[in-house]
Amino acid sequence: MAQELIPVAQSAPRVSLGSSDIILPPAIAAAGEHAMRRFLEFFAATIRNKNTRMAYYRAACSFFAWLEQHGVTELVDIEPLHVAAYVEALQDNAAKPTVKQHLAAVRMLFDWLVIGQILPTNPAHAVRGPKHVVRRGKTPVLNEDQARRLIDSIDTSTLVGLRDRALIGVMTYAFARIGAVVAMRVEDYYPNGKRWWLRLHEKGGKRHEMPVHHKLEAFIDEYVTAAGIGEDGKAPLFRTARGRTGALTAEPMHRIDAYRMIRRRAAEAGFKQKLGCHVFRATGITAYLEAGGTLENAQAMAAHESPRTTKLYDRTDDAVTLDEVERIKI
Repeated sequence: MAQELIPVAQSAPRVSLGSSDIILPPAIAAAGEHAMRRFLEFFAATIRNKNTRMAYYRAACSFFAWLEQHGVTELVDIEPLHVAAYVEALQDNAAKPTVKQHLAAVRMLFDWLVIGQILPTNPAHAVRGPKHVVRRGKTPVLNEDQARRLIDSIDTSTLVGLRDRALIGVMTYAFARIGAVVAMRVEDYYPNGKRWWLRLHEKGGKRHEMPVHHKLEAFIDEYVTAAGIGEDGKAPLFRTARGRTGALTAEPMHRIDAYRMIRRRAAEAGFKQKLGCHVFRATGITAYLEAGGTLENAQAMAAHESPRTTKLYDRTDDAVTLDEVERIKI
């Protein structure tokens, strides 16, 4: 992992915020209380998404640890050459998107320090990251038979099985990100006219609503009825299991819980490839496009900002390409 490229020393300065200890890079701590506060404010005030905040924090700590290892211990001594050398070092062990994310984190952090008058200039401003152009997504996509085989393999005679089928169904039929799925409350599955709808709270605070596919409606109805949570609107929709008892707790699932469940269900269904949560979002979008759905509607249904993002899931040209390749009769 890129954030483990240069580990942060356990002796690094720490500051307590509530119940958490935050590691401060020595260069930041040595620059004084104003610099320390500005460093903490960058992550607390400018980044609302928790996952992005943690990724940027790890990137910043990795950068400062690399600097310390190379003898740069003062903020004012950091130059563009150091940032460029760090980017080069990262490329030996990390993928291009990770390198670009680290550079973005460092650049934004130094912008914040410049605005706070901690530094006169941003040493990362002129540094360019590696070029990375993606025209086809790398996320594995299940075909119709594979997706049906996995869903049908789930033992729905148990409450946990009903929960897992419904959760996978939301990702597949509603093109939902796992973070939005595990954040759902019971009231986020609601009737609107003659149909049921889902309310998803997506990245950036966006509220996204989708009509429910008839198969997904059956999956959720069976789960909610069996769990007896239909009247508990403010409670989590997808809940953790209590050990191996088969009973559910009142606590919401974490995306890591969902990931482990997916890995277990895929193995039980006989899949050799390692599947993650995003596979089902990609599978749903791809199935929709292959069935003649439009890119514009897929973009709206997936709550993508750009159609280019949605296009990454379009695998409809794959079959055409394969047919053309097979024309070579050597």
